[in-house]
Amino acid sequence: MIVLDTSAIVALQDRRDRWYPEALKAVREEPGPFIVPLAILAEVDAVLSGRSAGAMTHVLGSVLDASLLMDGGEQDTARIAALMAGSARPRLTFADAAVVACAERTRGRVLTFSPDPYVQLARDGVVALVPAAS
Repeated sequence: MIVLDTSAIVALQDRRDRWYPEALKAVREEPGPFIVPLAILAEVDAVLSGRSAGAMTHVLGSVLDASLLMDGGEQDTARIAALMAGSARPRLTFADAAVVACAERTRGRVLTFSPDPYVQLARDGVVALVPAAS
């Protein structure tokens, strides 16, 4: 099970993205399923809208055809808040905290091409990163 963060989804949707080859390789080498937390879709849309008018439609198409599973994360709110407060760990944005909470709950690994917010959490054993993204 792989949880995609914004950087991974953007890389998979934009062939001009510097991480596109690595993102494609990572999903081809992983059995899936591939999960996108609902909480990050606005961030994904904000990034993709500056690149391509139809890219977000493709993301939603992937959800509709079940190649991406959308996770509502309704039970993750308390964990997201704790991660965002982050006294011992780096403070996380809402989107990053939603990815971590989803990965913890589903026991999934995180595919990211912006590993900075996740590195210490991976060292602490809170999340695991997909090797291609680390």
